[in-house]
Amino acid sequence: MKLTVIGAGNMGGALIHGWAKSGKIESITISDKNEQLLASFKEKYPSLQTTTDNVEAAKGADVVVVVVKPWLMPVVLEELKGVLDYGKQIVVSDAANFTTDKLAETLGEPEGQFFYVIPNIAAEFAASMSFIAKGKAASEESLEVVKGLYDLCGDTLVVTENLVGPGMMMASCGIAYVMRYIRAQMEGGCEMGFYPNQAKQIALQTMQGAVSLLKETGWHPEEAIDKVTTPGGVTIKGLNELDHAGFNSAVIRSLKAGLK
Repeated sequence: MKLTVIGAGNMGGALIHGWAKSGKIESITISDKNEQLLASFKEKYPSLQTTTDNVEAAKGADVVVVVVKPWLMPVVLEELKGVLDYGKQIVVSDAANFTTDKLAETLGEPEGQFFYVIPNIAAEFAASMSFIAKGKAASEESLEVVKGLYDLCGDTLVVTENLVGPGMMMASCGIAYVMRYIRAQMEGGCEMGFYPNQAKQIALQTMQGAVSLLKETGWHPEEAIDKVTTPGGVTIKGLNELDHAGFNSAVIRSLKAGLK
């Protein structure tokens, strides 16, 4: 596969790292206006092709992934619309809310192999949760190609396009909410007497343990909670404090906030 990634910022960069580390893609070309950034990728992964010319980058690619800010998408797509081969190339939007319909409208090609995908920055470590939606004209063969590509960067879920937004709130924005919980746990640990690095180690391993437990057992979270909650014990006191503070409600409201 010949892959082109346009945009090497935080999200694009995470994907580039993930794909380059996998060693399973024949050719990766990245395009960005930041020459210093391109040089840093080239130094780390010498086999990458780099350019500041989006048009040249897109020529001959099997898959073109556009990972720029949503307001830059029309500008970048206007550059590409004259060189893309819609009969052969797959075009993926990784820009929030820039759907396959917007790709088709902006490029003026209703029959293109268009996809809307939202991953998260853990793609760098093959730990992303990515949501994939295919356009109206996209084939199942193209879907297999795109899913296989993002599978290299973590877990994937193929969804209808209306669920990409909620998925983004849960996994892309949600990763920041998880970080905020970890930070709060670290602060609590420091207040109780641990050094910051110790508190961080405890918080991270506790989070890792919870995730591993649920993945390995298939339990619902409440089943796992029951294993460590005894009548009159310390765990139930802490859980009740979270409930009194509206923890569940706050999490749900944070997930829905970006959909308003």
